[in-house]
Amino acid sequence: MRPMNSIDDIPLAKRINYPKKISRNSFFALIVLILGLGVSFIIFIANRISNKDLFSNNSKIFSESIQTDTLLGHFPYSDVSREDLVLFSPGIFVHKDIFDKFTEMQSKASKSGISLQLLSGFRSINLQRDIFYENKSIRNQTAIERARVSAPPGYSEHSTGYAIDVGDGSYPNTHFELEFEQTPAFKWMKKYAPKYHFVLSFPKNNKQGISYEPWHWRFEGTVEALRKFEPANKTLGLK
Repeated sequence: MRPMNSIDDIPLAKRINYPKKISRNSFFALIVLILGLGVSFIIFIANRISNKDLFSNNSKIFSESIQTDTLLGHFPYSDVSREDLVLFSPGIFVHKDIFDKFTEMQSKASKSGISLQLLSGFRSINLQRDIFYENKSIRNQTAIERARVSAPPGYSEHSTGYAIDVGDGSYPNTHFELEFEQTPAFKWMKKYAPKYHFVLSFPKNNKQGISYEPWHWRFEGTVEALRKFEPANKTLGLK
């Protein structure tokens, strides 16, 4: 005979340890908590993406500000290493990368009866400083006026060794003058210089605001040279 109050006498429903029912208020509190965590997570992710884009945009703007850090319309250029310079003619040094190209171009022009002359090449920042400030003083010009025809020190393409000034040996009176554009040498350069990777640095009405210089050309036949002049080319709308 079973003893009274044994476990078998307790109804099954009372023997099972059912969890307590969740109250209506607790249920809504749980839903609010879950929604709150979800919203917080979405805001967190959105901020991360936004901050990443902001950082990316700021980096791009900062990079572009360096690329376009001009002075009176001129871009900054440092002195080329002396090891990269070669003597082209007495007193005139050029970057070693352009020596053969200009020599070839000069030879080609001579076959057409044109005397293509190299008037100047590399100019150090110190020499550019003397040219800029001395001529500015002699001609009683402001820095802005002088910068239209001569770059401030540290901002001259000649410092790279890739920039050259050319003239026509048959018309020396046109050297460094606008009249040079009327010479056979300039007309030949305009037609054939791009084949040898030379481009006119300051064409008419250029966006840099520099005076037109038909005698001033730069070499862009290497990756290094292209990088040097990329900001200027972007300004001119060439890249």
